[in-house]
Amino acid sequence: MDETLATGAVTGGLRILLRLEGLTLLAGMLLLYGVRGESWWLFVLLFLAPDLSFVAYLSDPRNGAIGYNAAHSYLVPVALMTAGFALGLPMMLSIAMIWLAHIGMDRALGYGLKYARGFGFTHLGRIGKDAATAA
Repeated sequence: MDETLATGAVTGGLRILLRLEGLTLLAGMLLLYGVRGESWWLFVLLFLAPDLSFVAYLSDPRNGAIGYNAAHSYLVPVALMTAGFALGLPMMLSIAMIWLAHIGMDRALGYGLKYARGFGFTHLGRIGKDAATAA
């Protein structure tokens, strides 16, 4: 059976393409943030904030995946960025760019959206100890 079908994860060239998209998002957000002259202190302070969603894993893997995916999906930060532009709210725009940069970094590193099976099971393939057991 095709490993993609068995694991629910993308593999091969498509996986590389998705990781390159993440790197492009990270680079683009860093460039936009810098061009706008935003506070790098704010960037440093908020860059890892989406990872606070890991707390949901204290409950169980299903709730962990829901919490992680909510904080690592493009849905809210893109809506926030759009609203920031439309309403002329620079702080909202800054938060959105930082959030998207974080998601881009995670995707570039192979940390994809999570499946309820456990933290190591992502749409970009297995990570951590789950990757070692799959090999």
